[in-house]
Amino acid sequence: MTGMKKAHFIGIGGIGMSALAQYFHDQGVVITGSDRSASPVTELLEQKGIAVSIGQKAENVPTDAGMIVYSDAVPEDNPERMRAKELGIPELSYFKMLGQVSLGKRTVAVAGTHGKTTVTAMLGKMLSDAGASPIVVVGSLVKDFGSNYLHGDSDLFVVEACEYRDHLLELSPQILVLTNVEWDHTDWFPSLQALQATFRRAIEHVPADGAIVTDPSNPNIAPLLAGAKARIVDYTKEPVYTIQLPGEFNQQNARAAAAAARVAFPQIENTTIYGSVSNFQGTWRRFEYKGKTANGADVYDDYAHHPTAVRETLKALRAKVQGKIIVAFHPHLYSRTRDLLDEFSVAFADADQVFIAPIYAAREIDDGSISSEILAERISQNGTSARAATFEEIKHTLLTEPKEGDTIMTMGAGDIYKVADALVSQK
Repeated sequence: MTGMKKAHFIGIGGIGMSALAQYFHDQGVVITGSDRSASPVTELLEQKGIAVSIGQKAENVPTDAGMIVYSDAVPEDNPERMRAKELGIPELSYFKMLGQVSLGKRTVAVAGTHGKTTVTAMLGKMLSDAGASPIVVVGSLVKDFGSNYLHGDSDLFVVEACEYRDHLLELSPQILVLTNVEWDHTDWFPSLQALQATFRRAIEHVPADGAIVTDPSNPNIAPLLAGAKARIVDYTKEPVYTIQLPGEFNQQNARAAAAAARVAFPQIENTTIYGSVSNFQGTWRRFEYKGKTANGADVYDDYAHHPTAVRETLKALRAKVQGKIIVAFHPHLYSRTRDLLDEFSVAFADADQVFIAPIYAAREIDDGSISSEILAERISQNGTSARAATFEEIKHTLLTEPKEGDTIMTMGAGDIYKVADALVSQK
């Protein structure tokens, strides 16, 4: 995208959009943007000198913008997109633009159902600590970076890649990291096999002089590797690292990041990898400790919204704490909640009490086939006390009932994190 002097980002508060905006800002492009509401991400952008309008209206679009980049969640009839069409300004979706950036770089794409955010952040930190100066785009705010973006001066581009709607296939990676594969995004992928087909295409797209970093013994991954041209690097051959993050799944994340770092920057030293991973502080909304309630209960927040992620996160929390565990879960999407209901119903076994917030609809319409009440009932039938509740009911209960020694965890891909923030601010 050489020659672009000014760009406007619609939905700039999105975690990927905001990172890409920072990248272009770094390149000297004048960036403006808009979003429906303020957030920690829009505040970060403002601090970096990127003007963000809250609320989306036609007049936000600069008449001299050379490009419009829009979040995939922004429809065609959005007033800013309609204004861009009137002005004749070219438009690209976030993932199309990411693909354009990827074309000109030595790209390391981190994909998979679980762990890709943590692996991307760990990998970016390792390469940065080794002096490789990578550009890093991550799907969360990374404590070690103070952002979801890391400036780099090399052509090494480390990016978190999403499989939803086949967005992963927009990228041109030299190195593909595939953490694991499970059925998810059930509104797009009607089956595990459909999801695997997308990952198979991504694997076959990696050139012969590239590499695929994965667990080739994973039964959902092994059959996808037959058509690979690139060499396969088994990240499970990496040693066990000392890390600050809890859980076996984070050990696997560290191994995947280390294996990818060795491929991307062969001169990296073992001492750099060990030191980098041991100092890694984690990311926003990934087993994040928030503080204590007025009654002394500890509060954590986590982005887990797939049954496996919920189960493994609570397993790690149970190993870490002694008292009661109270979970406030915000289901993400009707389709995922309905299609993975059996798995969700047993994922909360390590909790003592579960509150289910109203399902976060995002892009979907409620067809009446699933509800937070149905999920709560199924969890209760499997032996864990659960009930559906509003955000206000959850907040009131968690402020008053849990006591010192108890642990609260808010979970989900929606805005349940705001409950965690409220619990630790009201003392």
